[in-house]
Amino acid sequence: MQPPAQIVSSTHIVLIPSYNTGPKLLETITGALRCWRPVLAVIDASTDGSDAPLAALAREEPGLWLIHRMRNGGKGAAVLTGLRAAQAQGFTHVLVMDADGQHPAAEIPGFIEESQQNPAAMILGLPVFDATAPRLRVLGRRLSNVLARLETQADIGDALFGLRVYPLAPLRAEMEASRHMRGYDFDTEALVRLCWRGVPVRNRPAQVRYFRAAEGGVSHFRYGRDNLRLTAMHMRLLGSLLRRRFRPCRH
Repeated sequence: MQPPAQIVSSTHIVLIPSYNTGPKLLETITGALRCWRPVLAVIDASTDGSDAPLAALAREEPGLWLIHRMRNGGKGAAVLTGLRAAQAQGFTHVLVMDADGQHPAAEIPGFIEESQQNPAAMILGLPVFDATAPRLRVLGRRLSNVLARLETQADIGDALFGLRVYPLAPLRAEMEASRHMRGYDFDTEALVRLCWRGVPVRNRPAQVRYFRAAEGGVSHFRYGRDNLRLTAMHMRLLGSLLRRRFRPCRH
């Protein structure tokens, strides 16, 4: 498993995890390649054939690096696979974006430029919603934002938006040290634990669009199941925070 031979950046790589994201995957990858190289796509054991066109593209495009996971593990697991591979090749930062087309590729250069100017910080996307955003999801994420700010005492603009630039080493260290952050809980728990680690936060506005199924949009979010998981995650994080606050001093 070798990365592309030709790269534009030796420090920042675009990381796109994907599981059954349909035709939007190829559109997302080609859009990202127009704005930045290299791009690393981690296919999390997809079964819908959405990754098939990428093999031919990778043969023609030296800026595209593909990794296929044999078993589906969730978004966080796919990200961790990408982190390990990218760090082994000397990359220091990853821009993580979703594969479903919600995050415009045109945002990539601005996010990476801000990261280059603030290499110790994580650059969090602050979503600018349009009329396509489901109102229930927009309202529901407000509670997660409040809890993330409570848990971190940091200026968290949005705890769930997936377009971000992370310093690679601290993110990988936090994920390797935990059995969590492997599924939908990745985005929120990663930023909370990196804040606890002392990684600064910078918020950057970014457009977001939700595509209907007729437009090729695919969503694996399930309101009941995933909101319960987020609730359990925040309860666990708050418990960890209390233990950190009231841990006895050692002399």
